Amino acid sequence: MMSTKFRVAALLLPLVATACGTTGKYPSLAIRNVERVSGSAPGAPGTDAAPPAALPPASADLTTRLQGLVASARDANERFQAKRPAAERAADAAGAVGTDSWSSGSVALGVLEGSRSQAMVAMGELDVLYADARDAAPTDESPSALAIGEARKQVGDWIAAQDAVLATLAGKLKT
Repeated sequence: MMSTKFRVAALLLPLVATACGTTGKYPSLAIRNVERVSGSAPGAPGTDAAPPAALPPASADLTTRLQGLVASARDANERFQAKRPAAERAADAAGAVGTDSWSSGSVALGVLEGSRSQAMVAMGELDVLYADARDAAPTDESPSALAIGEARKQVGDWIAAQDAVLATLAGKLKT
């Protein structure tokens, strides 16, 4: 069986090898002298490129939406900060895994994580707005993108602080 396959392959090898040969003379693919860059021509007088048009400022609708998203994230941060002391006490009092105190600490941590969900929703919407603004003006950062970026930074700072608190409390719960 193997020798039959070998014989067929040996017979087909010269046929396949003919595809590797050249039968004609083809032009070189090297760069020709005409294609080389040389010299420079001065631009025509009066054709200086005009400065790019200024991008329009952020619309009133966008500004109002940004204020609403930041306010929503601020409310979520205030709820988080209000629930933080109880969660810290519960995490500090947590005992071994499976005990009632550990369960209470885990529940308090979950409640604290839930209180920041509205900030995460606002951040998601800000991310979508920012991506759309960057798509609309990919080479320059438009005033709309700048305004959205400032709102993202503010909300992102709150979320980063909340993440640090949650990580600390999760570390206190022995899992």
